[in-house]
Amino acid sequence: MGSVGDVTPQRLLFDQPLPLRSGASIADYELMVETYGELNADRSNAVLVCHALNASHHIAGTYAGVDKSEGWWDNLVGPGKPLDTDKFFVIGINNLGSCFGSTGPMHLNPATGRVYGADFPVVTVHDWVDAQARVLDRFGIQQLAAVLGGSLGGMQALDWSLRYPERMRHCIAVATAPSLSAQNIAFNEVARRAIITDPEFHDGFFYEHGVVPRRGLRVARMIGHITYLSDDVMEQKFGRQMRAAELGYSTHDIEFQIESYLRYQGDKFSEYFDANTYLLITRALDYFDPARAHGNDLSRTFASALCKFLVVSFTTDWRFSPARSREIVKALLDNRRDVSYAEIDAPHGHDAFLLDDPRYHGVLKAYFDRIANEFQGGRA
Repeated sequence: MGSVGDVTPQRLLFDQPLPLRSGASIADYELMVETYGELNADRSNAVLVCHALNASHHIAGTYAGVDKSEGWWDNLVGPGKPLDTDKFFVIGINNLGSCFGSTGPMHLNPATGRVYGADFPVVTVHDWVDAQARVLDRFGIQQLAAVLGGSLGGMQALDWSLRYPERMRHCIAVATAPSLSAQNIAFNEVARRAIITDPEFHDGFFYEHGVVPRRGLRVARMIGHITYLSDDVMEQKFGRQMRAAELGYSTHDIEFQIESYLRYQGDKFSEYFDANTYLLITRALDYFDPARAHGNDLSRTFASALCKFLVVSFTTDWRFSPARSREIVKALLDNRRDVSYAEIDAPHGHDAFLLDDPRYHGVLKAYFDRIANEFQGGRA
């Protein structure tokens, strides 16, 4: 198994306005895109990979001359890997409103000449899927072999099966849910309030003040990171280990190793992630609820889906629990859809979908091999 090597992102400009779920629209926007592998003759081997909260279009490979630039799902995508770029043409798209190159709150609003800031329109999973469809149009791809995503990316994959059922043959939804629970929404709200109440936030227009609400971003990341890990992993990695041999008896200083770890994660996150983007993306998570338009009946919701499905969950993922994945599976079976389900007994919590679990990767490799065997006129 190898790496796709050095890669170069593309910046695609779209001048046609994109209608948004909120009733607003956005024009003259850019989306950052990366591709790996080659599109076969009949364009039947394309796989769209949708990213989660703090990821981007940079799925695999590295950037030339840049240290520690490995793509966020590099262990999964590449020659000989579960999503084999010797067989598939893989597409990564940075979502609208993100802070990794696609048009977002940090960019200039062409209508005002001022940085968008808090004026950037609210975006939803539906909007991202519509924008992704335009990228496929640009590439001349009428139907995807598959759409793959984990966590928030899994929500996008599910939404693809509902909004563009004829444009995909397989949906692979990993560590995701058909909607957020009240507890999940609560965690997101606490994280948002940490940002909004930071004195440096300035109602979302902190760019004009030359500051960043780093304190709020740090706390938001710490809250989020706690929910991504299982109790077992935290206990195994840190337990009650102290930073010093003796207690300092301080309410302000770091005493436990877990505190040091969370502060490190928060500090790192605050250096590269945009506060307004965090607000936008967590709200998109909150809003995702396709069953709402169908009387909260998930079976009715998936009646329009045409593709085949693979749903994967992890036993210790309490943020997107296996029970939520089983809701999706039941709804698909109610509609007699072709669905495979894997529940991986892994100790890592929600972060398991990013890690090197051989059982998990084995499931994905077997499924993608199955897809490759379906190609007509391709190289598989």
